[in-house]
Amino acid sequence: MSELDTKLQRIQDLLKQHQADALLLNRVSSFAWATCGAASYINTASTTGVGSLLITPTGRYLITDNIEAPRFEKEEKLAAQGWEFRTAVWHENNPAVTDLTRGLKLAADGPYPGAIDLSAEMAHLRANLLPEEDERYRVVSKACAEAMNAAIRSVRPGMTEYEIAALLDRETFARSVQPTVNLIATDDRIYNFRHPLPTDKKMDKYAMLVLCGRKYGLVTSVTRLVYFGHLPDDLRRKMIGVANIDAVFITATRPGRTLNQVFQRATEAYAMTGFPNEWHLHHQGGPAGYEPREWLATPASTERVATGQVYAWNPSITGAKSEDTILVGPNGNEVLTAMPDWPVLLVEADGQNIPRPAILEVN
Repeated sequence: MSELDTKLQRIQDLLKQHQADALLLNRVSSFAWATCGAASYINTASTTGVGSLLITPTGRYLITDNIEAPRFEKEEKLAAQGWEFRTAVWHENNPAVTDLTRGLKLAADGPYPGAIDLSAEMAHLRANLLPEEDERYRVVSKACAEAMNAAIRSVRPGMTEYEIAALLDRETFARSVQPTVNLIATDDRIYNFRHPLPTDKKMDKYAMLVLCGRKYGLVTSVTRLVYFGHLPDDLRRKMIGVANIDAVFITATRPGRTLNQVFQRATEAYAMTGFPNEWHLHHQGGPAGYEPREWLATPASTERVATGQVYAWNPSITGAKSEDTILVGPNGNEVLTAMPDWPVLLVEADGQNIPRPAILEVN
């Protein structure tokens, strides 16, 4: 079956499992997943888009207004994909969901009046990627890695965090990828905040750049750090520690293992590095897909790792962090955001030598 046919079959299986008749997809991420990469957002910060998808026993529909319909048809090619358009004038209520689901048991990918909330189930569908999606992920991740590499090597002391963010924004858009998360911290802010929004603070010696980039609906995550001058011994020790933890995450994320098993291995690695409580200070990441994390892994997560899934782990020790996007393969894991010319720390985990990014030192 085609990618689209496979997804439509998975939707029917989900509806049967929950004894529902129809599924409404409002989330930007679900829309992209079900259409094999179409964009339904205008405001890039919105969870829901300007178009919705409805799958019923007798048809599948795109519900939108007269402003958005032309782009969905001509650029996103959704009419050609077989979606029947139900369009209303922008200032009028669109009755399509009510009309098309009358007498049906409705489910949705989030809270919706009268519908079964299948948001968690949809996250799992989005995370179980098909081979075509894995190939697209490689494209997105390579572009994000190149954008990060170019931006961070252009950072100079005296730049404000906003200026650094502008570098990362420009390099990402220049590669036809949309930056959905652009976090910048310099110097003491790296130690104080795990999610540092850029400010007008000027950089002295140390900068952290965090990027989530989206294309085809798929989201790649990557973090890198740069230090100007002699890297302090304490910071070097922390970066070696976090590299070891990240290597454990990568080698432990193998098909058949549960996420709590992976998480347990990583928390043990935190303790082995001498920082047993640091994992409490920030989430550690989890399965990626059409959201930066389709859900966050925790010590209670029982979901199993599967071949073809993508993960973004982001272990951190105050002042240092390691983050790449990886693809779970049948025989090993592939680091999708690897940068061939980036300095690495070669660390051992599970009998393997795993290269993890070092802090770029500029003297």
